[in-house]
Amino acid sequence: MASGGLDSTVVAALAKRDGYELFLLTVAYGQRHAVEVERARQVAKALHAANHLVLELDLRAIGGSALTTRAEVPKDRAARDRTDGIPVTYVPGRNLIFLSLAAAYAEVVGASVIYFGANILDYSGYPDCRPGFIRAFEAAVNEGTKAGAEGRMFQVKAPLLMSTKAEIIRQGMELGVPFELTHSCYDPVGELACGRCDSCLIRREGFAKAGVADPIAYAVP
Repeated sequence: MASGGLDSTVVAALAKRDGYELFLLTVAYGQRHAVEVERARQVAKALHAANHLVLELDLRAIGGSALTTRAEVPKDRAARDRTDGIPVTYVPGRNLIFLSLAAAYAEVVGASVIYFGANILDYSGYPDCRPGFIRAFEAAVNEGTKAGAEGRMFQVKAPLLMSTKAEIIRQGMELGVPFELTHSCYDPVGELACGRCDSCLIRREGFAKAGVADPIAYAVP
């Protein structure tokens, strides 16, 4: 899964380091931060992916999230507020849908490992980023696919699941990840990250704690 964001880009670099050929999947789902799709294309090229599939699936028809509706994206929230409940930026069923598409893609290209950039330490408690969800999905996809029925089992890897943002950034630096190409913002101003949404704040705090300069520009310095 390649969103064009920081975590998914580091995960792709880890998969490449582990010796896997990269077949990247990006979903253009009608997200308000659609600039991430173009960034995913740039990342795929930079990492020399064997193939990069961009699927269009308009989740605006379902709605239920600030990322797929006109609902306001929270800004300038303190860290304690970002861990209080499930935020309005949660997209109903998003990772379940995305991983199902990734499994279908993997089955067609003959891949057995799906790398997934889920992380639970620095994020706001999204239920589809939790270990139990990942284990349950892996069991379901092996039960419900031709590949699984024939004994060609899928493995879902989330190597950053328990890492802090600073740890992820340091690991990315070691791998030569092109952070300048990544996009994390939920509510960009043109192509600039807003600098104030939860995702921007988590990213900025992560770079500060890692002692590394964030190479992207923000609308609010």
